[in-house]
Amino acid sequence: MDNIQQPTPCVVGSSSSWPPLAFHWQEPEDPLPVRVIRAPRTLPNQNAMPDIPPWLDTGPADRPFDFTRHVRRLLEDIVARCDHFAHIQLERVLIGAFGARTNGVHGVQARVTPLRFAGGQLVRQRRGCHFQVQRYFLGDLEFLYLMSFCLPRFLNQDFDSKFITLFHELHHIGPEFNGDLRRHHGRYHVHTGSRKHYDRLMADLARTYLAGKPNPDLHAFIRLNFCQLHDKHGAVHGVVVPRPKVIPLFGFMPVAASEP
Repeated sequence: MDNIQQPTPCVVGSSSSWPPLAFHWQEPEDPLPVRVIRAPRTLPNQNAMPDIPPWLDTGPADRPFDFTRHVRRLLEDIVARCDHFAHIQLERVLIGAFGARTNGVHGVQARVTPLRFAGGQLVRQRRGCHFQVQRYFLGDLEFLYLMSFCLPRFLNQDFDSKFITLFHELHHIGPEFNGDLRRHHGRYHVHTGSRKHYDRLMADLARTYLAGKPNPDLHAFIRLNFCQLHDKHGAVHGVVVPRPKVIPLFGFMPVAASEP
């Protein structure tokens, strides 16, 4: 439990319209919200799509493909096998999806949103006002990160690019696992000064993982694109939650020192 007095939202207008300080879900009566991810408006010619190899196990064909469940299973195996990610408690990472606004292949593939400020602080002070990031709970478990994948764009990358994206997002999680991102020295504190070096490191980590011969069923879905999965399963769905907001507060003073 955080050693911080419970704050109150700084009300602007009607209180009913003010964003909540926390989201709570409880299984099984109120589970994480699952939504169907819509297919592109114009699907490719089905006759031009490569056949799905029968040995690729992506689950029962008569059920929608559960994207976030498959991603979580794969990430759990990556974290368990890769010492570089030994600090990550994946059960406290909320895996989600969001729809792309366009059908283009370029743009955001995935993102990690920290649920704490720098240094893992729940609240920070700026220009005389305190702010808190919205919190996410599943039962008594509080998530510290939201990892979201943009569909169909992420699935329409080639196999290698998808794997590099997975490692890329895991690497953003801070080594202290305190809700803050991994921070590098200098101006480019998120990706370092060399994007090519960063991507090369992620590719090396991905190759090392695959060289260890993990269970191929865990990454079978990575070998298919969005339309192939949609065609096989009839629908692609996943957990979809609101992107966290930073809420201004009043009427309390945090015990921990606040960020300037």
